[in-house]
Amino acid sequence: MKLYIIDTACANLASLKFSLERLGYKAEVSREIKELEKADKLFLPGVGTAATAMRNLENFKLIEFIKTTQKPLLGICLGMQILGEFSKELEQKTLGIMPFKTLKFEEKKGFSLPHMGWNDVKSEDVLFKGLNGAYFYFVHSFCVDLNAHTIATCEYSKPFSAALKKGNFYGVQFHPERSGEAGELLLKNFIQENR
Repeated sequence: MKLYIIDTACANLASLKFSLERLGYKAEVSREIKELEKADKLFLPGVGTAATAMRNLENFKLIEFIKTTQKPLLGICLGMQILGEFSKELEQKTLGIMPFKTLKFEEKKGFSLPHMGWNDVKSEDVLFKGLNGAYFYFVHSFCVDLNAHTIATCEYSKPFSAALKKGNFYGVQFHPERSGEAGELLLKNFIQENR
């Protein structure tokens, strides 16, 4: 099983790599298309702004590869958000793999931004096998509304998409690599599905 983490140059890649290694899997970090094409599963992590992530992917000539890959790909946090068409964060056009926009949480009394910490996630999808209602770790000020591709929901001032799926593309808004046993089980589910 070849696992590759796409190097977006805007994420803590080491914590995801260590998390996968704790599960007994070897994971490589790369931005070389020839390497990434060898993958059985791909991970697209991201921290920071959509504009920075998209600029880096463009500079690394990775946009077309990501959009056309047939390999299962899991976008994490910002990596999920850029699977959509557009982010209101700096008005940034994103990959357009799924038809959604990433919007900022509205300011609401009693809800500070960013949404940071543990929150429960509801899902019946196979990616969340054994995890319906489990708690995952979130850090984000922007979110994706519920839509046709939502496979998991969470609530923070309003319901939002905790996870999305379209074809071979998956995305999770939370950080599985920082979510303890629940996060490890989700990563294992992703790796073992469609083997």
